Amino acid sequence: MSATGLDRQGPAQGLGGDRLDRLAQAFQSEIDRRRLPGATLLVGRRGQPDWVRSLGVQNPDTGVPMAPDSIFRIYSMTKPVVSVAVLMLMEQGKVLLREPVSRYLPEFADQQVSVDGPDGPVLVPVRRAATVQDLLRHTAGLTYEFLGNSPLHQQLGKVAAASRKQTNAEFIPELAAVPLLLEPGSAWEYSRATDVLGRLVEVVTGQTLGDWLQQNIFGPLGMTDTAFRLPAGKLDRVAEPFAHDPDGGVAMRVFSASSPSPLDMGGGGLFSTAPDYARFLRCLLGRGSVGDVRLLAPHTVDFMAADHLGPIPVNPGASRDLLGPGFGFGLGVAVRVHLGQSAEPGAVGLYYWGGLAGTAFFVDPANGLYAVLMVQAPNQREEYRALFRQMVYAAVLDA
Repeated sequence: MSATGLDRQGPAQGLGGDRLDRLAQAFQSEIDRRRLPGATLLVGRRGQPDWVRSLGVQNPDTGVPMAPDSIFRIYSMTKPVVSVAVLMLMEQGKVLLREPVSRYLPEFADQQVSVDGPDGPVLVPVRRAATVQDLLRHTAGLTYEFLGNSPLHQQLGKVAAASRKQTNAEFIPELAAVPLLLEPGSAWEYSRATDVLGRLVEVVTGQTLGDWLQQNIFGPLGMTDTAFRLPAGKLDRVAEPFAHDPDGGVAMRVFSASSPSPLDMGGGGLFSTAPDYARFLRCLLGRGSVGDVRLLAPHTVDFMAADHLGPIPVNPGASRDLLGPGFGFGLGVAVRVHLGQSAEPGAVGLYYWGGLAGTAFFVDPANGLYAVLMVQAPNQREEYRALFRQMVYAAVLDA
């Protein structure tokens, strides 16, 4: 077995094999109903070999079967990886989380925020500058273009629409010129903050984000299939959604694997596999280390997975649907702070996130548990994430 312990299949310690089979059967049922092309499910626990099941097809057009090494667009599951990169630079003394973003990216100096005036929105100087911590916890006042339809969201949408043809060095200054939606530190608003962090990594290290991640995270952890761009020889392993949504018939749009972008998008550009991402989660569950590889100190991982919001509210609107009752937010991950309140099971201290095309993960330190869901079903993502988590917890028998 390798140092990361991902070479065999089978139920890990304390997991009921028949109940994991039930999990696989639930997803197979969705595949049989043609609501889902295929899925790779992975559950790991306490250093044991991971349970892995690949179901259905990798590509509904070709009928190629799904496989454990099928490659997925993980979209916002890129964010925890880039957040770890920033924390690694923090540990090296190259970044201070309390410092203004403009210390590292001068284009973020003198930002303005949009506020309601008597005759409509007006721009005023921010009361305090956004910090690196604000970027990590999504309290920097930024937003996403798809979270509203105000003139500001429309302006951001125009900038974002051109981003995949640009590098971070070109895109981020244009992003910085868009006014903020909120005062920094005033509310949690899901945003392009991690895109900014990706550029911060580049400026601090002098490398492209992809090169730095490969050298310092993917290479050391053996994440051989994780990157912003794929070589031609791996394109036949890319999982694809249905061409049209099975529930509504609308076209399913995901970014192309065969037409690579020059943008190393820190907030959502990576491809990966279930075993690769499990190596990353295994490192987090190990409080920064796995095998003989250490990325972070134990207390830094604890710091990352702690709630950094406290009394800071979630911004009303679309962001409220992304961070529900019982959860706070740490540095790049949502964090469970109450056992109840949420409709989904999970221990206090669990942390998680997902990607736009349907991928998801969670880590539960209290139960020594991590799990990865890999699907490409954008419109069904919330349904399948909930199904996955509740059935994984139904298989934990010794908690």
